[in-house]
Amino acid sequence: MSEIIKPRLEVCLSPALLHLFDVKNSIVVIIDVLRATSTICTALHNGAAKVIPVATVEECVNIGRQLNAITAGERDGKIADGLLHGNSPFEYPEEFIAGKVLVLTTTNGTKLLHMAKDAVQIITGSFPNISAVCEYLISQGQPVILGCAAWKDRVNMEDTLFAGAVVSRIKAHFDVNCDSALAAETLYQSAGNDLFGFMKKASHYQRLARYGLEEDIRFCLTPDGANVLPVLRNGELVKEK
Repeated sequence: MSEIIKPRLEVCLSPALLHLFDVKNSIVVIIDVLRATSTICTALHNGAAKVIPVATVEECVNIGRQLNAITAGERDGKIADGLLHGNSPFEYPEEFIAGKVLVLTTTNGTKLLHMAKDAVQIITGSFPNISAVCEYLISQGQPVILGCAAWKDRVNMEDTLFAGAVVSRIKAHFDVNCDSALAAETLYQSAGNDLFGFMKKASHYQRLARYGLEEDIRFCLTPDGANVLPVLRNGELVKEK
């Protein structure tokens, strides 16, 4: 009886390391827990027609004008100059976002998304849509790279925790021969059932807490609050049917 060959599962802890991975033959999950990928799935869950991720504020403004879309984004945790909306999931309730296009630029998440453009498939993941992410990855049966957006190329706590949570859930279906995946899972297991408390040590928690954004952080660390799957198609993130 032949052994079943499982697809590989790897974790890239920073965009600066992405060149070391086989992006072209993998599904890449873009992870920017605080807050880009949490906001993306929330907007789509609440009825946004699509989310267009862009690299710069100028591009965001220009595309927003062309499409009569909502322009949003942040730099260093604050609403970027020239944009009307920020990167908080609470800014995009159904009554505001339903049927609209959101053009979004962020410090870390949109950068990694563009870097991974040659992947077999790009999806975005965060705790609010962790179940949708895990179910999709298992169903596809292809190699996976969990790509952490990190913070200006420096490894961060929250994205590593999410990667570890995914590894913990789906590792039985994959070949996990990757120390960063094992390290991420170990970190997640260390947090136990109190991700919010565990995150209080983290630099980005402290950065956002200075702006009074603890509730954003709590939402972004809570599983399945916006459990849809954003998939990148033709440069646009749409909800997988």
